[in-house]
Amino acid sequence: MKNSLIVTALALSFGLQALNAQVAPKEKKGDRFFAQYSFAKAIEYYAAADGLSIQAQRNLAEAYKNVGNYRKSEETYAGFLNHPEVNAEDFYKYACILQLNGKYAESKSWFERFRQLKPDDLRAQSHADYPTRIDELLKSGGNFTIRNLDVNTENQDFGPAFFNEKVVFASTREGLKSIKRSYNWNQKPFLDIYVADVKDGQLVNPVNFSRTLNKKMHEGPACFAKQGTVMAFTRNNYTGKSEDGVVKLEIFFSTFKDSLWSKEEAFVLNNKEYSVGHPWLSEDGNTMIFASDMPGGFGGSDLYRIAKDAQGVWGKPENLGNKVNTEGNEMFPFYDTKDELLFFASNGHLGLGGLDVYCMPMRGGNQGKLVNFGTPLNSQYDDFAFILDKEGRKGYFSSNRADGKGDDDIYAFDMLKPLQFSKFIKGTAKDKDGNVLANVQVVLTDANGKELARVTTTENGQYKFEVEGESTFHLQGTLPTYSEDKSDVSTVGEASEFNADLTLAKEPELYLYCQVKDRATGEPIEGASIRYTNMRLGQVDSLNTPSTGDFTKSLKEYKVGDSLSIQLLLEKPGYLAKTYTYTKVLDHPGRHDMSQELSIALDKIDIGADLSKLININPIYFDLNKFSIRKDAAVELDKIVKVMNENPSMVIELGSHTDCRGSIASNEKLSDNRAKASAAYIKEKISNPDRIYGKGYGESKLKNGCACEGAVKSTCTEEEHQQNRRTEFIIKKM
Repeated sequence: MKNSLIVTALALSFGLQALNAQVAPKEKKGDRFFAQYSFAKAIEYYAAADGLSIQAQRNLAEAYKNVGNYRKSEETYAGFLNHPEVNAEDFYKYACILQLNGKYAESKSWFERFRQLKPDDLRAQSHADYPTRIDELLKSGGNFTIRNLDVNTENQDFGPAFFNEKVVFASTREGLKSIKRSYNWNQKPFLDIYVADVKDGQLVNPVNFSRTLNKKMHEGPACFAKQGTVMAFTRNNYTGKSEDGVVKLEIFFSTFKDSLWSKEEAFVLNNKEYSVGHPWLSEDGNTMIFASDMPGGFGGSDLYRIAKDAQGVWGKPENLGNKVNTEGNEMFPFYDTKDELLFFASNGHLGLGGLDVYCMPMRGGNQGKLVNFGTPLNSQYDDFAFILDKEGRKGYFSSNRADGKGDDDIYAFDMLKPLQFSKFIKGTAKDKDGNVLANVQVVLTDANGKELARVTTTENGQYKFEVEGESTFHLQGTLPTYSEDKSDVSTVGEASEFNADLTLAKEPELYLYCQVKDRATGEPIEGASIRYTNMRLGQVDSLNTPSTGDFTKSLKEYKVGDSLSIQLLLEKPGYLAKTYTYTKVLDHPGRHDMSQELSIALDKIDIGADLSKLININPIYFDLNKFSIRKDAAVELDKIVKVMNENPSMVIELGSHTDCRGSIASNEKLSDNRAKASAAYIKEKISNPDRIYGKGYGESKLKNGCACEGAVKSTCTEEEHQQNRRTEFIIKKM
């Protein structure tokens, strides 16, 4: 509203500086006129003053805005944004004035600077995704057609309300008052309430609604209940000013009886220190929503709800909360009882500029997601006082947009399709047998995986989400001892509800199954002694295998995402003892069954057998004519260490052999040194070192006919000689 008495009357405090000797006389006069809402006069003196303080510059910028000179307001704000005393609110107001001038690209960075300085401010949170959302609002387009009405004048005409088959509105048109008074802000007459007939959507034959209710200052807007026989309306306080000299707004009621409107009755919350106004009444007259800047709100004017008790006495007002209210101004409420929708105007939520019209679904008493309708209903200017007919397809709103006839105008609108403020995704969680599942946690995420909401299914297994727009959403349901289920849901289309059931499978008990077998025969081993260690929990158990050679261990303490770590030490007389480690991350949602068979083979031991053949030891190499233990040899010898520690009674002869090349004496000495060096390495790492000893055999135990001593010349290949160069680990005792 270019000359918005509404914003002033539901007072924002501009905060005037203290008058002192250092303030120039013209700035002082500008301050006085600003405090009296004489903005044109304030501009005159501020503009003529030299060296305005930053507070006076703020006042001047606001004065230009209040008289509709948005360009000069922008210039004035821009002139002091580098001042050391500039604050976050200055950035916010500058961003808003840029919007009013249609400079959305420039406003983005200033909203962001405000958000960085005041991240907890509700307006900052609303504007967090401003860069992307503003483009969507500018392109909204197709749900409304609007038209300016013939009833509008060059004055203010706004705040329509349905009155039976007619429409009542507030206007500053001259009327028939004998004494002409004007309002300091815009030098126009004070508001009166008018009523007009409705013809083809136009408002025709406007007349003064009531000469007894319309008085010398502001009356209006109004609303009605009980088939138009009860009225609530906004009026200036005629009896006094606040301590700071401001005339506040009040709400009054009147009843139509015997063809006359009764003397007005004051609302119980009327107070000279704050404003109450813009009432909406339920049809029974027992519930009212109104705007007020009373103490305890979020800032500016907030919306409140109040109800009458059984004796018809108004109770305590309830602030509609931070989903509706901000540190800015929320006003002009209208509640669509049929669809449980609250419409209101705000300059605190993300919008296109000035006041925008918003809708908050209130179905079942629960507040939904706030909706801005975008263009053409909203514009870069003030758009407010939205009302909807009983069929929910037509209505009126007010705006001071540039194509109007005067100051504020009343516009009619038609909806091309039903309003879809929200869509709903609902469903039922069941098991595979069709039984409903209560207490399933269902998580809703958007197409990018961002969590939007989570609920728990009811006793009937049901869940429901309210979502915005046409998109693809993801559902995930989880319940202890059940596999989770996922589902994708597209909300594209005209429907308002979309069904997506979830099916969760009962998980088998989480357990580990193991069978011990003889490696050679494949038969199960009975009587194997097993030391079972749960390394995650530090638990140790002992058990023996039955004739089937198997055992089962419960893993019910694990869940998806846990790391399973189990160590088994298996022993059986006549068999080589073995340590087996099993690890696995349980990262397969819906597949908790760990009952896959762990088949562990044990090797039967014969005295005199070569241990290296049982545990797959690679050849042990030494450097030419040397017997020091190389790193690659140490790796292989460590395998013997492990087995001997697992089998603490095992006795090993470590025998080292050479091929025929070289003298018998040198081969015997070299092999003996290598055998003893290897045995010494193992002795240091096992219990009871006497269980292993080394012996060199030189070329005395060739495995083939590759001898080459004296006159014998060997024709064996290198591969055949390699068969004789070996280290053996002969089991002597178990």
